[in-house]
Amino acid sequence: MDEKTQGAPGGEDCGGVEARLASLAKDGCLDRLLDVVRGEARRQAAEHMDHLKQLARIGLALSGQTDMDRLLEMIVDEARRLAFADAGTLYIVNPERSHLLFVILQNDTMNTRMGGATGQAISLPPVPLFCDDGGENHAHVSAHVALSGEIVNIPDVYEAQGFDFTGPRRYDQATGYRSKSMLVIPMRNHENEIIGVLQLLNAKDAASGAVRPFDREREDLVASLASQAAVALTNAQLVRDLKTLLDAFIRSIAAAIDAKSPYTAGHISRVVELTMLIAEKINQDQAGPFKDVRLSDAQLEELSLAAWMHDVGKIVTPEHVVDKSTKLEAVFDRCELVKTRFRLFEQAAAAGYHAACASLRETAANQGDCAQPGEALAQSLALAKERFETQAAALREDREFVLACNTAFMDEGKLARLRDLAARTFPVDGEDVPYLTENELYNLSIVKGTLNAEERAVIENHARITFEMLGRLPFPKRLAKVPYFAGSHHEKLDGTGYPNHLTAKDVPLQARILAVADIFEALTAKDRPYKKPMPLSQAIKILGFMEKDKHIDADVLRLFYDSGACLEYAAKQLSPEQIDIAAGQAPA
Repeated sequence: MDEKTQGAPGGEDCGGVEARLASLAKDGCLDRLLDVVRGEARRQAAEHMDHLKQLARIGLALSGQTDMDRLLEMIVDEARRLAFADAGTLYIVNPERSHLLFVILQNDTMNTRMGGATGQAISLPPVPLFCDDGGENHAHVSAHVALSGEIVNIPDVYEAQGFDFTGPRRYDQATGYRSKSMLVIPMRNHENEIIGVLQLLNAKDAASGAVRPFDREREDLVASLASQAAVALTNAQLVRDLKTLLDAFIRSIAAAIDAKSPYTAGHISRVVELTMLIAEKINQDQAGPFKDVRLSDAQLEELSLAAWMHDVGKIVTPEHVVDKSTKLEAVFDRCELVKTRFRLFEQAAAAGYHAACASLRETAANQGDCAQPGEALAQSLALAKERFETQAAALREDREFVLACNTAFMDEGKLARLRDLAARTFPVDGEDVPYLTENELYNLSIVKGTLNAEERAVIENHARITFEMLGRLPFPKRLAKVPYFAGSHHEKLDGTGYPNHLTAKDVPLQARILAVADIFEALTAKDRPYKKPMPLSQAIKILGFMEKDKHIDADVLRLFYDSGACLEYAAKQLSPEQIDIAAGQAPA
């Protein structure tokens, strides 16, 4: 590696040892001379061994740190410790490779720690790597190091030539600090690409604390550390980038699933929001049933991914089943066929009525009574009209009843009437046409909801597909339960859920949270064109029934109310007219 050193010393201790050896040699004290040489060799060997151990310790610590902010801080902390530096700055090359970004700023004398995990943002502007005319910026020492790959060691920045140190001098004027010795080292990744710059300021004498230049030995140690740090930083960036890629991929899949149906667009993202809101409230619980439960960051990430992926199995579910908003809907809503059939019946009835009237008049005419219809003809025509109107009214009433069954809850009375209608026929062009087909009767007889048994099996199959799809993905150990959590959100505590009919002891907390979030979102969603938005009080009432039936977790549901999560979500996602309860009004 190239090096640019402006008056950097070779090491005062070394010069003192050389003078001592020269004096002993001159005096002819050979035995004493050998003792000094051996002692110095042992000292240097021990010191080198200590340095190697120190670098090994630092390397292990750096490689084991995956939190980017803490890793960046650790790099500067360890570099300053090795070089006895009062201050340190870490720059990272931006993705466009046009600037150096300040990420860590530390100064012990000024009691300053900024960037990283400190929570204190660095307001300093980035250092440009190129000038306005497009040329390389070698005026700033950090930019020069990033561009050239050279190490720069400066004994005193006030006496340095070739660099612009206006910034440090202004800082010194404003704070009373004295910037003096500086060591600037490039950080290279495994592809020999410079990814950052480590800058140390004001090396201190270990004994006196006086500011001194960075000696060659400390320079070499910090350069070794910078090399290790670059590897650790690259690894952490790769892990972060892979996580970002995974998150983006998962969200794109979730968006694709939502896009399959205009009725459920946004469902997944809202379930994620609800799920993480409930998890947050669980972590905040101090005295309730979750006072001893604390979900770690890794567990929260695992739960979030499970929420994003909970409906991934629907990618193979036919749209007409996912979107089935009425009982007769298939590729289209077959209620239109029912309407057309009953209109045909009315037209056939009307045709029969007009034919009957014509027949009555013809009979009267043949009897010579056409010009002045007799009382008998008038009565016959009136009776025919009354029969037709009664028949037409009955057909319209039957039609409206059938159409109402397309979305209604069916009790035994309605089912009996529906079966009676299905058994009837109406003559059309000499053919007896049934009021309802066998398939229409089957679907209209659905007691609750819109799905028949076969369609419900198709829908429920999405949970099994979710298990299988996610189970094939090589999730890292910390995310290994994502398939289990995502695939279990339709399980019920009494064992009647699906796909595996788990009972309470086997349904994990994460799946219980997901279940409440999924159901509540479905009940209160305001973007379903086939139903009016459900008021909050009604949704809470339904959840209460489900809790009593051991379908959902009572503790999770209670926390959902008591923590304020219910109203907090409602304020963000529901229409004002849906929010018909106030804080503290949730059922006891």
